[in-house]
Amino acid sequence: MERKQVTLAAGIVLLSALPLAVSSALAAEKPPAHPGTPETELRYKGAPVPIKPEQAKEAVTKAPPLTAAEFARAKQIYFERCAGCHGVLRKGATGKPLTPDITLPKGTDYLKVFVNYGSPAGMPNFGTGGELSAADVELMAKFLQHEPPLPPEFGMKEMKAAWKVLVAPDKRPKKQENKYNLENVFSVTLRDSGEVALIDGDTKKIISIIKTGYAVHISRLSSSGRYLYVIGRDAQVNLIDLWMGKPDNVAVIKVGLEARSVDTSKYKGYEDKYAIAGAYWPPQYTIMNGDTLEPLKIVATRGMTVDDQTYHPEPRVASIVASHFKPEFVVNVKETGQTLMVDYSDINNLKVTTIGTERFLHDGGWDSTKRYFLVAANQRNTIAVVDAKEDKLVKLVKEGVGKIPHPGRGANFVDPKHGPVWATSHLGDETVVLIGTDPEKHPTNAWTVVRTLKAQGGGSLFIKTHPKSKNLWVDSPLNPTAAVSQSVAVFDIGDLDKPYELVKIAELAQLGEGPKRVVQPEYNKAGDEVWFSVWNGKAQESAIVVIDDKTRKLKHVIKDKRLVTPTGKFNVYNTQHDVY
Repeated sequence: MERKQVTLAAGIVLLSALPLAVSSALAAEKPPAHPGTPETELRYKGAPVPIKPEQAKEAVTKAPPLTAAEFARAKQIYFERCAGCHGVLRKGATGKPLTPDITLPKGTDYLKVFVNYGSPAGMPNFGTGGELSAADVELMAKFLQHEPPLPPEFGMKEMKAAWKVLVAPDKRPKKQENKYNLENVFSVTLRDSGEVALIDGDTKKIISIIKTGYAVHISRLSSSGRYLYVIGRDAQVNLIDLWMGKPDNVAVIKVGLEARSVDTSKYKGYEDKYAIAGAYWPPQYTIMNGDTLEPLKIVATRGMTVDDQTYHPEPRVASIVASHFKPEFVVNVKETGQTLMVDYSDINNLKVTTIGTERFLHDGGWDSTKRYFLVAANQRNTIAVVDAKEDKLVKLVKEGVGKIPHPGRGANFVDPKHGPVWATSHLGDETVVLIGTDPEKHPTNAWTVVRTLKAQGGGSLFIKTHPKSKNLWVDSPLNPTAAVSQSVAVFDIGDLDKPYELVKIAELAQLGEGPKRVVQPEYNKAGDEVWFSVWNGKAQESAIVVIDDKTRKLKHVIKDKRLVTPTGKFNVYNTQHDVY
């Protein structure tokens, strides 16, 4: 008998937390918080892992028998719903591990409880929520007891086959051919349509809608600001030339089957020369030519974990940033907890400094000097501080950090009492923690939590301010309470003892039905406007709300039927210069 596998999407936090019997409170269906929107649509759903079921090899185990057709169905469900949190190989990350040594002793009936009802810790209720039928729930409970199938690798041969130069460098403009103020253009992710929208920050008009990979995770700018790089969760990288009369794709490549991060070389003498993309599967990063995306070097990240030093077969590449101090990329490897300082000055003789930080690295950003990189090890409730000048770990900040920090790039500003700080909000609680970042003038505060603020609630993804702003904005789009997920908290940086002000962003958008999650504050170049996405269901109307940063009042609402599920927004100048 053949066998196949996948992992249950957004979070089987299972197996240790709940008893076998499900309480009536957990099992009871609550009425939708948003009329006209199914309960499952309200939950944050990770993008499907673009691995075809037939690509994953199967193995025979002592698990409950399944037919070939059942295995195919189970693998499809797993890759679409589960792998993003539990990993392709089910080793766990955001979600708990689901390997047979754990699942087999629990048995089918036990596993059905979690697949059907979910858990308070974040596992979606796939059965009672209507996403899986009773038959599919039982199928997944059986499937999870089998060995995970092994997806295919993706090497240079596959990358070269997927690589296309649509407009050769010598055929591109020699100077900017449009009249847009490119430094104030926004690249906006249209999550579920596989596109980005370029929006003129001055006029608030859409410049163009550009086809990309699915569920673009981030947009990054070349050092010159000419080229825009976007990467989808399907591992497709698109290179967009902003100098064209109408900006569009000039090159494209796939660097794997699932990915999250991309960046470009910024050190003096290497501007625009290289790009780098990190993959979730296969676990590797790829260095490419900056102006064509030609793949030049692929490096695997499989290796030993930083804590117990055991081998991990699926250490995914999380955030990547380009150093301002050396010709290096800072590559954070999630499951092993290794921060790699990749020297790109000679990629044929690649030098990599491995810094042991903490497991489950996710996102992070520079301090105001751009010397120190602060990255969240979110499942360990830790912020790791790396010195990019000395290439070494400075400190693991644990005390005072909240539950599941998720900073995005974080926020840099000067605390009136404690001096320069970098701040993060959290997925798991309502806190915002401020970490001192000035070891020269404020040594006693450096790399410690100096202040804790309380925002609306957990479920925060992004926090943002600007050097010219006196405001600190905190979203909470994944909070289960509609009133919280549809609004933002804003703090006065000059008086952080004051409580936050609530701004009801979704209400200002005046949309119809739907979850209307408010996500990712992003400033314009001048720092006097902050933009928010009002992220609705795919079939519902979404919008972008522009707030006057000084008055905290509505300035403009951008609505267009082409704005399908807008999420991340990246201002060209701020992204180019790491302003946050």
